[in-house]
Amino acid sequence: MPILQPKLEIPLSSPALPAPIMFRSAYVPAEGLYPAHQHAWGEFVYAFSGVMEVKVAGHHYLAPPHYGIWLPPNLDHVGLNRLEAHHCSLYVSPECSSQLPTQPCALTVSPLVRALLDHMRLRTAGLPSTAADARLLHVLVDQLNVAPRAGSYLPSSEDPVLGPVLQWLQAHPGDTRALPELARAAHTTERTLMRRAERELGMRLAEWRQRLRVVKAMGLLERGQTVETIALDLGYSSASAFISMFKNRMGTTPDEFRKTSGYTPRADASSSQ
Repeated sequence: MPILQPKLEIPLSSPALPAPIMFRSAYVPAEGLYPAHQHAWGEFVYAFSGVMEVKVAGHHYLAPPHYGIWLPPNLDHVGLNRLEAHHCSLYVSPECSSQLPTQPCALTVSPLVRALLDHMRLRTAGLPSTAADARLLHVLVDQLNVAPRAGSYLPSSEDPVLGPVLQWLQAHPGDTRALPELARAAHTTERTLMRRAERELGMRLAEWRQRLRVVKAMGLLERGQTVETIALDLGYSSASAFISMFKNRMGTTPDEFRKTSGYTPRADASSSQ
C-alpha cells in the first residue's frame, strides 16, 4: 500500500490555517494510505470518484458519492482508498466550524454542495484566489452546517459475534444467505445477530448489505466491468434486479453513474489529505 504523506502549504503542527477556509483536491493511486495525523483545523473529505475511507479511534468512516466525511479539529485519523480516487479536502478553521458536528461523521452531500465542490476544484487550490472564491467557501461551509448527518455510511463493528459476519460479507459481497443462515454460520441465533446489528450499526443487517453492494458496485463500474457481470458477482439473479437496487439507492442507473461519476484518476498526482 503506497504511503501518501499529507501535503499542505503549512505544517500539520501549525496552530492555525493561513485563511479561515482552504480547499485541496488530488488524484491518488489505488491502495493509498495517509498515515495517522491530526491538525488544529477541521476537515471535510469528499470523493469525486472512488471511495475515500477514514479510520478514527477504531471506527471506520466511508464516503461514497452523496456523502462526505467530517473530521473535527485535533482528531487523530488515518485516510485510505482501496481503488484509485479523486478527492478533495476542505480545511475549516475552528472559528468557522463551530456549527459543524463535534464528532466525526458522514454528511449528506446535496447537489448544491457537490456543485460548489466541483466549482472550487476548477477554480482554486489552497488559499482562495479571489474574494468571490472566499465567499463561496463560506457558503459551502454554511451548507455543510445544515447537511443531514449520517454517522458512517457503512459502519463497522468489533463485536465478537457481528464483526466476523461483517468481515465475511465484505470479502464475499455476493453471499446470498439469509439472516438465519448467517446466524447459524456464526454459531448464534437470528435474534441475537439482528439485535447486535441494530445496536452496533444503527441499521438492519439487510440495509448494511445493500450499502456494501452499492459501494462494491461503484468500484467495479469505475473499473469498466459490465453491469451484468457486476450483478452476478454481487449475488443478484439478474441485471435488472441489481439496476433497480442501485437506482433506488443512488438515484441513477449504474450506466448513468459510470458516465457521470467523476474523473479518470492519475496515479502520479500529489495528495491533499
